Amino acid sequence: MPIEDTVGAIADMVKAGFVRHIGLSEVGADTLRRAHAVHPISDLQIEYSLLSRGIETQILPTCRALGIGVTAYGVLSRGLLSGHWSKDRQVAPTDFRAYSPRFTGDNLDHNLRLVEALRVIAEAKGATVAQIAIAWVLSRGADIVPLVGARRRDRLAEALGALDLTLTAEDVSQIEAALPPGAAAGDRYNDQAMRTLDSERG
Repeated sequence: MPIEDTVGAIADMVKAGFVRHIGLSEVGADTLRRAHAVHPISDLQIEYSLLSRGIETQILPTCRALGIGVTAYGVLSRGLLSGHWSKDRQVAPTDFRAYSPRFTGDNLDHNLRLVEALRVIAEAKGATVAQIAIAWVLSRGADIVPLVGARRRDRLAEALGALDLTLTAEDVSQIEAALPPGAAAGDRYNDQAMRTLDSERG
């Protein structure tokens, strides 16, 4: 279904008063521009973290050029950047991470080494790895809202602590030197899922 038809149908619902704003999820820059030409897009929900920075090339600049906000999910890379993950952790077969390229084999070893590099920076700031990872996303701009999930009250309190953490330009440089773009080993989804993501096509 062409994005113009989909957004056009939702735009009719806006006019009828049933929908207030239109947002999209995991679309690329070209799709975003085509959609926005039909009706203003308010927000793009997309994965963005220290381990998933693909949006910085085309998608984020397009959002900013069009005045579209970003809801960033996966800011802790599904637990990898929480600072609580370990190689020995048992994962249920129904858990997405049991089959995620970033959580398997040598990829996991590599990615956990990145986390340990981030832990050194976090401890110097009197913060946790998760707080540093969330604060980094917060530092990317007021138009980006990190979406953080927590199953436990203490993890929620930890995540909220990122709001009290101020990163200096030097902090950001140090963080990005430890985890530069493309540092993660493995894609964020398996091959089949990656092929279905419009956002991965630009």
